[in-house]
This record gives sequence, structure tokens and C-alpha cells, in this order.
Amino acid sequence: GRLSPPSHLRVHNLPVRDLVVAREFYGAFGFECTYLDDGWMILDRGPLRLEFYEWREHNPATTASRCTIRVANVDELADAIRGSGVPVHPWGIPRFEPVTMQTWGLRAGNLIDPDGNLVVLIEEPVEPAVARWVRRLRP
Repeated sequence: GRLSPPSHLRVHNLPVRDLVVAREFYGAFGFECTYLDDGWMILDRGPLRLEFYEWREHNPATTASRCTIRVANVDELADAIRGSGVPVHPWGIPRFEPVTMQTWGLRAGNLIDPDGNLVVLIEEPVEPAVARWVRRLRP
């Protein structure tokens, strides 16, 4: 069937060599497969959505892709990732680089999946006054 996501939903499309491997990796920390065919997959975790396309020739050593996920509670997602067994390390694929305060004013961490995709996890303030204050700090 046709999917009709809400107009406010940001959708990220990432290349993977094998959709099943990607589904298992992301599924280990709460993403559920909501669509799968022989070349495309959609994974959802609450309001978060990631889309993947299969590219068997994808080489993590020579190609790069990234996306950003903004969440109100980045620690909950980070804990789920660590709890799934993703190595916490500054190098290697896959890996998780812990959430820290960034020089640009928000807390963020990095997830590198088995295909070398960089998924930046950013804690977005939910308090409107804080969000306005942070936006003023951004160039």
C-alpha cells in the first residue's frame, strides 16, 4: 500500500549493502520495519523514521552519507544503542560515539552503522523559550 507520512516528518534515506542486516542492526535498539520491498525499507521508532535503499556496491571506505536525528531525550536513544551492543569507540564500523555537549550549544552523539552511515543524534530542547534562545546562538 501507499504510505502517507505527516507533512512535518523528516525522512532520511541511507544506502546499505543489505536491507536485512540494516533491519537487524537498527531493530536491536527499537526501530521497527514498517515497509520492505526488494530495494527499499522504512524503519520507525516512535516519531523517528529512517529510510534505506539497497546498494550492493556501496563501500563504506570510499563513500559517505549522513543524516541527523533530533530528539527531546537523546540519552534514552543513546542508552538503547549502547544496550544493543554497538561498540562505544572513537573508530571502527559500527560504533557509537557518546553524547557530549557540543561547542555549538547542544548535546550530540554519533552512530556509525555497519555500512558507514553517520547518524548524528542531537538533543533538541523541548521548552519553547530554550529553543528560541538556542536558535539565537546559531549563526
